[in-house]
Amino acid sequence: MMLRLFLFLVTNIAVMVVLTAALMFLGPALGIAPGSFSMLVLMGGVVGFAGAFISLAMSKWIAKRSMGVQVIEQPSNDVERWLVATVQRQAQQAGIGMPEVGIFDNPTPNAFATGMSRNAALVAVSTGLLRSMSKEEVEAVLGHEVSHVANGDMITMALIQGVVNTFVFVLARVVGNIVDKVVLKNERGHGIGYFVTVILAEIVLGILASMIVMWFSRQREFRADAGGAQLAGRMKMIAALEALRRGHEPEPLPDQMAAFGIAGGRPAGWKRLFMSHPPLEERIEALKSARTV
Repeated sequence: MMLRLFLFLVTNIAVMVVLTAALMFLGPALGIAPGSFSMLVLMGGVVGFAGAFISLAMSKWIAKRSMGVQVIEQPSNDVERWLVATVQRQAQQAGIGMPEVGIFDNPTPNAFATGMSRNAALVAVSTGLLRSMSKEEVEAVLGHEVSHVANGDMITMALIQGVVNTFVFVLARVVGNIVDKVVLKNERGHGIGYFVTVILAEIVLGILASMIVMWFSRQREFRADAGGAQLAGRMKMIAALEALRRGHEPEPLPDQMAAFGIAGGRPAGWKRLFMSHPPLEERIEALKSARTV
């Protein structure tokens, strides 16, 4: 669940940095005037949306290699056969193409779905999930991930990320120009103050923009929970979330590993703004009250 967004965001940031650097050097050669606001917005759109969609296109490849996902080509045991059959049944119910199904070695209960489209996705579960949950609970987790695919959440998040990337790109350079021309009184092109300010502004604005992305992600999680309840049964979905909550209470994940957790811990105060998932208690209560988001 949380792995999908974490991998997407990391790749997106890396691609944006590369594209930004390339355009800074190639802009003049391409006839892009530094002082043209319309060209600045165009460049922002290119960098912002290209970064998001290149990240999305690479998401399956990166997930497989970074997480060591072993795709089940030919099921070799009863567990693998059951996983493939369950995802196949749920995919048919949801009206999407059959996703690739994989397992990755990780003691933490975890699962994610990713991919460029609804008909070319990957659904993967951790060995920890298979060991710590019953079949009914795993079925609900699979339904949650299949629902992410069916809802088009990967494309939706890429579009949202593209929009905020564009705003970050443009606003960072507007701030850089103000500092360079108004504060530092530089009148000859762009000075070092411009480039330093742009980098700092991109970092600060990027952090603020991530809060917007995280808010949308939390809303998509409620929808995926509701979808998992439809595909596997409401009580199974509640039981799966309860199992996650029990599993995280005795020994929370350390901060450096929190982004890889299926539940994401329990940040308090301002840290809640950066949660990609709502607290498990809220998700369970939403299902119990049959609330849909």
